[in-house]
Amino acid sequence: MPKPKGGYVGKYARVNLTTGKVLVEELDLGFAKSYLGGTGFAARILWDELSAGTDPLGPENKLIFATGPMTGTMAQGTGRITIAAKSPLTLAWGEANSGGEFAPELKFAGFDFLIIEGRSPKPVYLYVEDGKIEIKDARDAWGRTVSETFTFIREVEGDESLKIACIGPAGENLVRYAAIMTNYHDAAGRTGMGAVMGSKNLKAVAVKGTGAVEVADPDKYFEVVREFFEMAKNGLWAEAAEETLGKYGTPSLVLAEQEIGRLPTKNHYTGVYEKAEDISGEALVKQYRVKRSSCFGCFINCKYYSYVKRGKFAGTLTGGPEYESIAAFGSYLLNPHLDSIIHVNKLCNEYGMDTISAGGTIAWAMECYEKGLITEEDTGGLELKWGDYDVVVKLIHMIAKREGFGDLLAEGSRLASKKIGRGTERYAIHVKGLEMSAQDGRAQKSIGLGHAVNVRGADHLKVLSCYEELGFLEPLEKRFGKENAPKIADRLSIEAKALVTVDCEDFYALVDSLIVCKYGTMWPPMYYFEDFAKILPPLTGIEEFGSVKYLRLLGARIHNLRKAFNVREGLARKDDTLPERLLKEPMPDGPAKGHVVELEPMLNEYYQLRGWDVKTGLQKRETLEKLGLKDVADQLEKMGKLA
Repeated sequence: MPKPKGGYVGKYARVNLTTGKVLVEELDLGFAKSYLGGTGFAARILWDELSAGTDPLGPENKLIFATGPMTGTMAQGTGRITIAAKSPLTLAWGEANSGGEFAPELKFAGFDFLIIEGRSPKPVYLYVEDGKIEIKDARDAWGRTVSETFTFIREVEGDESLKIACIGPAGENLVRYAAIMTNYHDAAGRTGMGAVMGSKNLKAVAVKGTGAVEVADPDKYFEVVREFFEMAKNGLWAEAAEETLGKYGTPSLVLAEQEIGRLPTKNHYTGVYEKAEDISGEALVKQYRVKRSSCFGCFINCKYYSYVKRGKFAGTLTGGPEYESIAAFGSYLLNPHLDSIIHVNKLCNEYGMDTISAGGTIAWAMECYEKGLITEEDTGGLELKWGDYDVVVKLIHMIAKREGFGDLLAEGSRLASKKIGRGTERYAIHVKGLEMSAQDGRAQKSIGLGHAVNVRGADHLKVLSCYEELGFLEPLEKRFGKENAPKIADRLSIEAKALVTVDCEDFYALVDSLIVCKYGTMWPPMYYFEDFAKILPPLTGIEEFGSVKYLRLLGARIHNLRKAFNVREGLARKDDTLPERLLKEPMPDGPAKGHVVELEPMLNEYYQLRGWDVKTGLQKRETLEKLGLKDVADQLEKMGKLA
């Protein structure tokens, strides 16, 4: 079958680190039509090429770097990369993505995606340039931090323009939530993709490309891109860009979440933090921000650099911190000191480590220490007191190097609590092994359901509904009807939350396959299925992409395939749950005071809408076959894992 006319560069590479062989192949048009790109490509490859029980840190696991048809084009927010593998943290579906310039450069270098398999006998890095890939010795780079690795490879190659994705010491030491870093400060952070990369003795992927992304119908494509820009300039995004993301970046969310009682505080004990203003975006901009920046081709400039001028952490310069990192090392730990949060964020970036899981795991340890379930005998003499940023700094070093108590924390809160026992499991705030992101379902019932059913665990980027989160009501009636709109808009009601969750999951699966940024697609909810149905045909020349019905089918297919990956690993309804804290402990204060997450009725409705079995949470044959996944149904049936 011929390759696509536009959007895709039409080639991918399979790199076997065990044998040292690189195979470049042409992208099949049928594969592109069926799985689109990004997470869709990764889901199909990992389903086909892994088996149940694959060791995430073994050579049999495969690491996918995938772009999408919109990556590297002139449309807004098209600078992101999807990186996927079986997760060493959740032992199920693993996926992360990051922005910057690496993904467009990979396409300019002639590849839509890379499949990296096997394990090198020695540390190596990949050098990718204009259709060719070399495996190079990285022994002199091993042990270096992220910024040191960038500098080293650029000096070795004699090219400061190289775009690089690399791991730091956390990935080398197989910290289960190690990140892959691009652009120095951009992290593909969640689910431990950096540990998978480290397990393969792969230090970095360096890319240089002089090619371009062809467009099937340039005039029509430019016309639609201009429409997209006008929507952003004059619509919902305009205010977001100017007053929130543009002015403060994601830290603008600190006070917004505080206002609705959804800012996780003291290991998710409550949703309000009395010192929220001290760690807000406003405080960050006033005292520490020195420069704004953006990803490839983006006008919003939500990224920024922070610099600490004085005090113990003077001289610290880092990209961010983002909202999630501020919460993880701020309100989670009752730490109101922004300078220390900036410093810890810098350490995580240099070591290559997910800030959400790091902060969540440390918060678990602090609460267990407070309750006497973890003692100084366990910690090696460290006192784990709330708000003690000095001990947090020590722990980050120890985790990345797997030293002392840090070796336990490097396992993540679920595995660490299982190892230590003594009732500590109750205070591990995770779903499927992934530490919970900075939202609380007691204050917004849709994210309670979303965290529970999310394919990669307690995460927001695959499922969070922003309609009711920050009051974006304009799209509700248009998308869900007059009857459902007011139900969805009520954050504390469980009505229609299954409906909006299914819609968000399918749409974000499409977004992460295109692959475009969540700004404008999730927050604010501006671009939608019909908008991408306008832009994809002139970009790719694939007429099927012009059908909203077809795009919805693609989203549902990709989501169900990732779900099937988890089912094959043994996950079922029992795993679509929440920490006991959110289910049984009423919110102690704030706007959501007295609320818990009433999960079961929402979960029942969700399974019904999905066409899955309500009792087991498993998929049905007819559902998978309608989505073009008959072979997936056949395999699950043979394993006894089909409803």
